[in-house]
Amino acid sequence: MRMICLSVQFLAQYKGVRPLSLAGHVGFDSLPDQLVNKSICQGFCFNILCIGETGIGKSTLMDTLFNTNFENFESSHFEPQVKLRAQTYDLHESNVRLRLTVVNTVGFGDQMNKQESYQPVVDYIDRQFESFLQEELKIKRSLHNYHDSRVHACLYFISPSGHSLKSLDLVTMKKLDSKVNIIPVIAKADTISKSELHKFKIKIMSELVSNGVQIYQFPLDDETVAKVNTAMNGHLPFAVVGSTEEVSVGNKMVKARQYPWGVVQVENESHCDFVKLREMLICINMEDLREQTHTHHYELYRRCKLEEMGFQDTDPECKPVSLQQTYEAKRQEFLVELQKREDEMRQMFVQRVKLKESELKEDERELQSRFEQLKRLHADEKSALEEKKRLLDEDQSSFGKRRAAAQLLQAQSLTANGKKDKDRKNLNSNFFTDW
Repeated sequence: MRMICLSVQFLAQYKGVRPLSLAGHVGFDSLPDQLVNKSICQGFCFNILCIGETGIGKSTLMDTLFNTNFENFESSHFEPQVKLRAQTYDLHESNVRLRLTVVNTVGFGDQMNKQESYQPVVDYIDRQFESFLQEELKIKRSLHNYHDSRVHACLYFISPSGHSLKSLDLVTMKKLDSKVNIIPVIAKADTISKSELHKFKIKIMSELVSNGVQIYQFPLDDETVAKVNTAMNGHLPFAVVGSTEEVSVGNKMVKARQYPWGVVQVENESHCDFVKLREMLICINMEDLREQTHTHHYELYRRCKLEEMGFQDTDPECKPVSLQQTYEAKRQEFLVELQKREDEMRQMFVQRVKLKESELKEDERELQSRFEQLKRLHADEKSALEEKKRLLDEDQSSFGKRRAAAQLLQAQSLTANGKKDKDRKNLNSNFFTDW
């Protein structure tokens, strides 16, 4: 309804639009009813991000807010890094269907080095924006049945120390304030006294302002809720207590926490701000949170992303530029850059080829010098072997001559010895004959 009223006011202020009075009933006054019926048929979606240390009561508060038991997982204090766990549920109340996604941070603030604890949260939010942007940029879009996973509200759970915010809290909220609607809440507010709680709230808001952290402010442009939202902005951050246990108080059962010294009633506004949080978050400003996410945080992400891609609404002369013109300009720029890179690669290729040729020529010269050196060594070794062969042949020839001479001497000696033996035999035979 508020969006329709704003649209009507905008059209009335647009130049060139002439207001006319109707002579009778036409029927377009049923447009709000048509919009309501269509919205009820389509259903709604709402996504909540819960940031806080392990065991601070995030899951319990979610169960208490929506009066149900979500699927909760126990988390240890020894996670090596921060993880985000998203669970989606279909809720029905009367004839309204709500698709609720609860995103819980696992291991937030449990590491020794907390310097980058916020980065997984920032990356998760950006991924949801990028997913929606890619769906918008498709040729064939299906946004009517697209599951919008963008985070609409961030409940930041502050530890009830009673002193001041931790540096991790300030850094994380500063990194997230341009990406999501931050609603700070003081968890387990029943562990701190009323006076300390009041001072703690003032201290928190003072530190947020001095550090430039922008938290979500309940809207004041709608006259029907401006008064209550103004009052509720003064109660930030909400001090909450969560519990799904029912305790008997008087003659009725209420959600409360039982202590030895008494009972803390969750829905008693004198005990905590749980009712204020539920009214502001769900009953009054849920649609504004959805709208702020789309018109402010997502639009900021979309604008920055498209500007990074080179898209602009106006040229340097402040003249409107169509998407086709921007595309053609980027295409030409891309082609010029591609041609430039191609020329650079071609020149680089030529230089590398020349360098490789010079290296090959140098290697060839080295191989040639080595070949000449080996050739000389071969010639020297060949001449040395030939000289050795010549000497060996001479030695063999002289040895043959000596051998022939020796054989001749041996033959002559044998001939002389045989003649002496023959003469001796002849002498002996003559001697015996004479005797």
